[in-house]
Amino acid sequence: MIDPSLYRSVLGAWPTGVCVITSVDGDGRRHGLVVGSFSSISLDPPLVGFFPDKRSSTWPSIALTGRFCVNVLGADQLDLCKRFAARADDKFAELAHGHSPSGLPVLDDAIAWIDCRIERVEDIGDHLLVVGEVEALARREEGTPLLFFRGQYHDVTGLPGS
Repeated sequence: MIDPSLYRSVLGAWPTGVCVITSVDGDGRRHGLVVGSFSSISLDPPLVGFFPDKRSSTWPSIALTGRFCVNVLGADQLDLCKRFAARADDKFAELAHGHSPSGLPVLDDAIAWIDCRIERVEDIGDHLLVVGEVEALARREEGTPLLFFRGQYHDVTGLPGS
């Protein structure tokens, strides 16, 4: 049996990018959750994926929409990371944002966004694998990503975030 604390410590030696997954339901309610498990899966067809925790209270609302938008956070967006990681009735309250071509929230100053249709969801351990078919995407020319490494937030210079 692998000790969960050791597992987290060892796997924490691999830096991950930080993204906010957003969506809008049929009633116009916006939903968002933070993930550090986003990845490109395939170029042909263009597929991406992420792994929400099965205990997520936000994921079921996003799943019902059939769509999601990945917002890649910049190193200066730790406040947005904390906002979307917290439990709140409206994580978008008083937050300005744009929209993807399919109408999903694109967070202002995200360094990239990827608009997707949910292609499939697989049950894997204590998480789900969500695979999305990429329908539109864009990136800013400037900005560095927010990283999570050894239990702290960093930018690519390696300096811990605030």
